Amino acid sequence: MENTYKLTEAGYEQLQAELDELKGEKRFQNLEALKEARAQGDLSENADYDAARDEQARIEARIKEIENILKNSEIIKENNRSKVIGMGKTVVVKFLHNNFETEFTVVGKLEANPMQKRVSNESPLGKAIIGSKKGKVVSYKSETGQEINVEIIDVK
Repeated sequence: MENTYKLTEAGYEQLQAELDELKGEKRFQNLEALKEARAQGDLSENADYDAARDEQARIEARIKEIENILKNSEIIKENNRSKVIGMGKTVVVKFLHNNFETEFTVVGKLEANPMQKRVSNESPLGKAIIGSKKGKVVSYKSETGQEINVEIIDVK
């Protein structure tokens, strides 16, 4: 079996919605663009036709990618009563070297997005805090090789 993708329920639903949109609206729009481009005549030097074909290839590739992810995914159930850090948990940590506090959610690598405060369970920080509880201080090596200590302030 290929990789198993760990997804939160929200991440799974988001991918399913994207797949539905690609198979429905996006495919239809692309077919219309192809029809219009074909109607222009000579396809050998038709930039609109080439662009529509490229878009069609992109849509079909993304559909296959999402179908593979959904087929090989494991939905991580959140245990709201547990105070142990795991997938789907929101965590408040304090970086001890500069007393900076931040809050983020631990998610699978496909859902990770630092701008949305979603940290991968496979990142150095994610790996270090998984299985820990409130009050614990954990150390990890950043990707630059720096040793970083964080204190777990809260687990939600």
